Amino acid sequence: MSDNLTGATVLVVGGAKNLGLAIATRAAELGAHVVIGARDGDAAEKAAASLPGARGIAIDVTDEATIASAAADLGALDHIVSLAAAHHNVAVADLDHDRTVTAFEAKVIGPLLLAKHFAPSMPASGSIVLFSGVAAWKPSPGKAIMGITNGAVSFTASHLAKELAPIRVNAVSPGIIDSGTWDGMPDSDRAALFDGVAGSIPAGRVGATADIVDAATWLLTAGFVSGETIHVEGGARSA
Repeated sequence: MSDNLTGATVLVVGGAKNLGLAIATRAAELGAHVVIGARDGDAAEKAAASLPGARGIAIDVTDEATIASAAADLGALDHIVSLAAAHHNVAVADLDHDRTVTAFEAKVIGPLLLAKHFAPSMPASGSIVLFSGVAAWKPSPGKAIMGITNGAVSFTASHLAKELAPIRVNAVSPGIIDSGTWDGMPDSDRAALFDGVAGSIPAGRVGATADIVDAATWLLTAGFVSGETIHVEGGARSA
C-alpha cells in the first residue's frame, strides 16, 4: 500500500464542500488529477479552481443522464469517491414517498449507476469509495431512512466488490464529524451536541475532518482491501 496518487485521476462526487472538498484537496496533494463532481456544476468548477489542475463537472446522482454524460466526457478514471446524500429525517408516520426515494437514489442507486457508467473504463487497479454512516448501526427514532440507506451502502460495497473485481469497492462509515456539516446550527446547540457525543463514546471526542480524509485516501491506495466498511466513529457502535 502506498499513499502516492501521482498521475491517478480521482473523481470526488459531492466534492464541492466540507468532507468532499477536503478529500479532493488531499488527493491533489498526493499527486492526483482531481475532478470534482456536484449537482451544481458552477459550485463544482468554483471548488476545482482552488486546486491545482483540477476540474469541475455537473453530476447529479439522482439523474442517470448526468452520470452518463460525465462518464462520456471524462473517459477513464482511476478512482471514484461518492459522498452524495439526501436526508429525510422524520418519523416513519411522516415519511414522504418522493423524499424517501431520493434518499435511496443518493446513497445506493446513484453509486450503482456510477459503477455502471464508469467501471467499464476503469483499470484493474482502480477503486470506488462510498460513504455509509454510523446511523446504520445505531437505530434512532426519526432516523430510519438515514440508518437504512447507510446500511445499504455497506452491502452495496461488498456486492460491487465481487461483481467489479479486480476493481476494489469499499465504504467509509463516519460518526459525528466536525466537518462543517453542523455549522448551520446555533453555536451553543452545536457545542452541546459535540459535548454529548464526546462524553458518550470511547474516543472521548467527535471526529475531525482529517480522520475521515485519512481513511478515504488510505482506501484509495490499499490494494488488498475490498468489500469492506471502515468504521471511523470513535467506537460509537459500542457505546
